[in-house]
Parts: sequence; structure tokens; C-alpha cells
Amino acid sequence: MLKEGMIVAERYEIISKIGTGGMADVYKAKDHKLNRFVAVKVMKSEFREDRNFITKFRREAQAAAGLANPNIVNVFDVGEDNGVYFIVMELVEGITLKEYIAKKGKLSVREATSIAIQVCMGLEAAHAQNIVHRDVKPQNIIISTDGKVKVTDFGIARAASSNTISANAMGSVHYSSPEQVRGGFADAKSDIYSVGITIYEMVTGRVPFDGDTTVAIAIKHLQDEMEAPSRFTPELPRSLEQIIFKCTQKSPDRRYNTMSEVIADLKHSLIDPNGDFVTLMPLSDHARTVVISNDEMAAIKAGRQAARVEEPVQTTFSSTASARKGYEQPEDDDYDEDDDYDDEEGGISSKLEKAMTIGGFIIGALIICILIYVIAQAAGIFKFGSGKDKDATPTPTENPTETVADDEQVEVPTIIGMTPENAQAEANKFNLGITKVAEAPSEFPAGTICDQDPEPGTRVDKNTTITYTVSTGNSELVIPDVVNRTATEAQQMLADAGITKIKLEEKASDSVAIGNVITVNPAVGATVSADDTVTLSISTGASTEKCRVPEVRGYSEADATDIMTSAGLTVRTKKGQSERVGIGEVMEQSIEAGTEVSAGTEIILTINSEDAGDEPSESTGNSDSTEYASQSKWRCNEKVGAPSNYTGGPVKLVLEQTVNGEKVTTTILEQDSISFPYELDIVGADGVTSGKVLMYELVNGTYKLRCNWPVTFSEQ
Repeated sequence: MLKEGMIVAERYEIISKIGTGGMADVYKAKDHKLNRFVAVKVMKSEFREDRNFITKFRREAQAAAGLANPNIVNVFDVGEDNGVYFIVMELVEGITLKEYIAKKGKLSVREATSIAIQVCMGLEAAHAQNIVHRDVKPQNIIISTDGKVKVTDFGIARAASSNTISANAMGSVHYSSPEQVRGGFADAKSDIYSVGITIYEMVTGRVPFDGDTTVAIAIKHLQDEMEAPSRFTPELPRSLEQIIFKCTQKSPDRRYNTMSEVIADLKHSLIDPNGDFVTLMPLSDHARTVVISNDEMAAIKAGRQAARVEEPVQTTFSSTASARKGYEQPEDDDYDEDDDYDDEEGGISSKLEKAMTIGGFIIGALIICILIYVIAQAAGIFKFGSGKDKDATPTPTENPTETVADDEQVEVPTIIGMTPENAQAEANKFNLGITKVAEAPSEFPAGTICDQDPEPGTRVDKNTTITYTVSTGNSELVIPDVVNRTATEAQQMLADAGITKIKLEEKASDSVAIGNVITVNPAVGATVSADDTVTLSISTGASTEKCRVPEVRGYSEADATDIMTSAGLTVRTKKGQSERVGIGEVMEQSIEAGTEVSAGTEIILTINSEDAGDEPSESTGNSDSTEYASQSKWRCNEKVGAPSNYTGGPVKLVLEQTVNGEKVTTTILEQDSISFPYELDIVGADGVTSGKVLMYELVNGTYKLRCNWPVTFSEQ
């Protein structure tokens, strides 16, 4: 087991352990070469001497390293350091699908379908590279904090080929296909089976086959029929239930052929939940042994005897007919009237059997021709039989310029600004579906759609799914006046304002009642983003500890804050203007020096500032980090890509860091257009290793937040 602070391969610093598996532990680590956080998967020490496990471990990296897909956890590096075998992967912040199901009990149909589509898209990319996962289960599916679904842990995956036969390695038996538990051939259809079991668990909250031992569960996969998921979820749509049934057929031949077929039906189910479009292949009867009962055998023999009685008439008729045509009847010793029948133990005439076989072929051919005709008519290939003259004037339509080929395409409507419910109704008018992919701050009201793909006006095939992003509201949230409110009331006011990250700390106060808010940081009226943490200082009543207020007029803001804090007092600052002290120095203090107060009492320091008239009257702590940046040797050098919502306008870049418990901001760049990838060459505060850069774009004279990038600093 690795410990915090250890360096692997002179590059990856172990930060914390985040998970464990059957043969490896997973750690969060810092990649010092590329200045990013990664996940490092390290083989457990008890397996490092086992060459078989080492081979499997390396196989995982080789299987996944060549895959690049938004729904697959990327593999960055693989190696060995002093007997420690490791794989470096993309760090995905979130929870597993198994944990998510356990938390919610069972998922809604729309949410389960959306997750299933993303899982299938990841597996489809793997199958395109001839890689079969072979261990698809909710534990290997991660839902990130931004709503993206990623498939991970290709631990027993291997490149598929004509001779890829499953060894003893298999994933959780609850999700394994019948051919896997038999130790047979495992291909892409095995993953389709596991996906079906996973969807079953999402919509019902349980697995279809369970038992006391893995052997018992495996036997159920081979022999038992799965209980219908609608038994546990009565509101489950017919189409999704049929998709689950088709994915989990015992015979691979009866399942979907490819993941793309699964995706198509899942998308269709969003449009037509109760449609009957999923085709389940019928069981084949040609290989079954049919046992004839005694009654059936007696009926066959009775029919044979009746045929023998009627035969002289048929023979006479045949003889007459032959004579009329000039044919001679064979001699009696050359002709045996029983030649058309088998012996006493026989059954049907061989000629009759041939006639039945030929008739069967003819009927089958007719059925196929009829099916081809019906399908061709539905596809618009054949247009005859309309009863209209070929040269007749066509009936006018709403769009006379539309061609026959365009009948299967529709124009994407505008759903931006709508609620998801209204957007669903609008999309249904055009035979389209919608699915949520993310949430993001925007100028649109919270809960409405702020982005969609494809864009409005684009022509797409019917049954296409539009992906959309839901607005969380304006990213600039204002701190309400919660001072002297109860802690419960203050938290509710912050939540109503869209602020969810709240930290409570206790402080003594002579003037504020016990349980009420003394101060809020950032201050009342300040603007914050949804990701910022707001700290509430809650009064514990008057303190028995006393202290004297020191004199700090004429001191710099930083020095004055240190002096007051060392004296046991709480500091809040605001800006003002004065000619008596220098810029950046304290011009006033709210409590006179020498006054005896309780420890923790708040002191307001007024700082002389040139731009006091243009700024809010109060700020929290250090309002500008230029002082830190100019003296710091801590630097960040990282390249960032263009945000998806950036339209190319002038930008403003702002660095945020937490220094001595206070949020410090510095404007790095303003009113400049930049090109991407853009290199962030930033100087930060001394000793502070992390921060984030917020990117704003100037739109119609107002800066709109587009994204924020986490950044790390190291001492130069």
C-alpha cells in the first residue's frame, strides 16, 4: 500500500487512496510533469510475484490505452517502479453507478435510458477497436459530477479475434453472460447481455438472478428465465422492457448484433415509450425432436388404410387416362400398387413428402416476396398503385420544394429557453427525442435549457435525440443580508439565493445572540459563483476571555490584519479615501485602541484606496492579490483549450486563491481576444499550491462567465 506523499516513477505524487479492487488499489495523484490530477491504479503487493496477474494487469492497459472516447476513462501511462506496477488514468470525480442505484433505490426510465445510451456509446467505440470489455457492471460505470457517464476497468478485456476463448477470468457473475459462465466464446454480444442486466438493475433496483453462491447464480443464468422487470416497476414502458429482454437472451444469436442497434432502439424508446418496434427473434423449431403420440400414429395408419381403399379407383382413372394418351399400362408383375407407400411401419408417401417440401419452399418464397414488397412500400421505394395518372398535377404541400428523400428528415426546433417538459412536447411534434447531458450557469433562468445540439434549423433524421444543457442560473450570486439571523434561517436564505456550499464556524460575541450569525464571508452584497464556499460565523455568546484592541492606523492592510488576528480579534475590511496615510494603509479602525473587548470581536478596518468610489463599500479580507503576486515565486504554467460556449469575443481572466483563509482574486487579463490553446503563465501567492482561473467573455458590454480551470502552482 502506498502512502501519501510518495512519488511514483519520479512524477506522480500520491495524494490519497480513493478505491480498491480485486487485484489493485486506486489512488488520487498529482502529475508534476503536466500539472494535473490523475488516478493511479497500483497492483496489490500479494500479486506482484504472480506472472499471470502481471500479464492481466498489463493487458488492461494495452486494451484501454488505444481507446479515446468521452464515455471511456482514458489511460495515460503504464509502467513499473521498483516492483510497483501501475496504470495512470484519467481522474473522474463522481460515484459509481452501483452507488448511485443504491442511493436512489431505482432510477427513472428517462435517466436509466440516458445512462444506458452513454454506456453503449463507450462500448461501441471499444468494439470498433475489436476490444470486448467482458466485465460490464454498475461498479465499472462512473457518473461524474458534471453528469457524464464513463466506462472504466477493462481489467479482463482483451482484443477479440476468431480464437478468443474465455479463460477462467470473468467479471461479477451477477452480470456475466451464459457463454461466459460456461467458459465459452465471449464477444461483443456478451457485453450486450451485461448491459441488459445493468439496465434491469437500474429500473428495478435489483439484479434478475441472485443466490447464495456464484455457482448457483451462474446456473440461473444458464437455465432460469428472467422475471419481467415490469413486475417490480409496473410503470416501465413496453419498449424498454422488450429491449432488456432482447439484450438478455440466453442464445447470443437472439440478441442485438451490435451496440449501435441497442443505441438506436434506446433512442427510439424515448420517442415512443410504448411502441412495439423491438423485434425478438422466434425460437427455432427445426432442431427439436418431435415425439408422435399413439393417437397421432393411429390416425396416420387409418389415413393410410383409407388411401389403400380408394387406390383402385385412382388406378383405373390413371389407366384410362394413360390409354387415352397412348401410353401402355405396365404389366401386373412390373407394377406394385404399394410402391408409393412405405412398409407397414412407415408413414407418409415419399411423393407426398416431396410435394409438401416443394410447396413449403413456394409458400416461403411468396411470404418473403410479400415482406419485401411491404418494406419497400414503407421505405418509399415503390410508388405505383396510387391510382393517379403519372402526369397529374401533384397536390400542394406546406413545403413544395421538399423532395421525397426529405420525407424522413425534419428540422430541429428551438428548445433553448424552454423547460425540459415543454421542450419534450415540442420535440415530439417533430418525432425527435431529447436528453439532458449537463448543467451549467448561464443568463437563462435556472431550470431552463441554455444550450442544445444539434442547433436549431439543422435537418436531421426522424427519431434523432437532441442533447441539451440545463441552466443553473446566473453564475454571479449575491450574498444576502444574513447577519444577526439564526443559523438555520441564514442557511435557508443562502440556499434560496442559489448558494449551496456553506461552512459554519463558531465564535464568541458580546453583541450577537447565541446561535445567530456574527459575520458572513464573503461579505453581504458580494458576488460569488455557485462553486464558492460561504462561511458563516455563529455566535456562542459572550466570551470570558478578554483582550485589548491594538493600534494599527498607518499599517499596511496585511500587517494590520496579522496584528489584530494575533490579538484574538476578527477582521473585516472596507475601502475609503484619506490623505493622512498612504495607499493600502489603514486609515480608520472601528474600535479605538486600548479598548478591552471579548476575544473574537469583529474589528472593521478602513483601507485607504484610490478607487474607493468605484468599488463596493465593503470587501472581504484581501480584495486584491497583486501584493502577493508581485512578491511570490510560486508559478503556474499550463495550457488550456477553448470552452465549448466561447464565441470568440474579448475575455477577462481572473485568478482565485485562498490565502490565510480568505479568498483572493487577481485579474490576469482583460478586454483582449486570445487564441486557443492558451498558455496560462501565472504567478500566485507564496506557499499556495492551488487555485482556479475564471474565464469571462464580453457579450453586449457585460462579462459572462464561460468556464473555470483548476490550476496548480509550484515554487520556481
